[in-house]
Amino acid sequence: MDIWDVRAFVYKNFADTTHPPSVEDAAQHFNSTNEEAGELYKELHNRHSFFLEPNTLTIRMANPFSGIPTDFKVHANGKTYFANCAWDMLGIPAALHCDAVIDAVFTESNEAIQLEVKDGKVTNSGLLVHFPLAFSRWYDDLIFT
Repeated sequence: MDIWDVRAFVYKNFADTTHPPSVEDAAQHFNSTNEEAGELYKELHNRHSFFLEPNTLTIRMANPFSGIPTDFKVHANGKTYFANCAWDMLGIPAALHCDAVIDAVFTESNEAIQLEVKDGKVTNSGLLVHFPLAFSRWYDDLIFT
C-alpha cells in the first residue's frame, strides 16, 4: 500500500460519494490492516495532504472537500458536496472539472447567496471573497481559517 495511492483513493472516494472513506474502507480497498491504513492516514495528515479530526483517524478535510456539513454546498454532477470555505467552494468544481451551483452563506451577515460556475467561471456574481488571514497562516488554526 503506497501513501500516494491512499491519498488518491481518499480523493476519489470524496468525488464519488461526497464523503471521506474511513480507515477501515482504505484497509479493505488495499487488502491491508486497519493499523497500516491508519499510519498512512496519520502520515498524510502530517504532510498536509488532508486534515484529521483531532485525536482521531477521521478525515475532516481533504481540500477542497469537507467531511462535515458546512455553509458551503456545491451541487455538481448530481451530488451535493460540502466545501470547507469560500476558497474551497470554488475548488470543488475545478477539481471535478464540471459546472456547479453553489449555495453559501456570508459569514458576517448570514445572508444566503447562490453562485453558478459554468465552464470554469463564476457566471452570475460580482462578489469578492475576502481572506482575513494570509495563506501561510492557515495551518495555525485550520478549522477556524
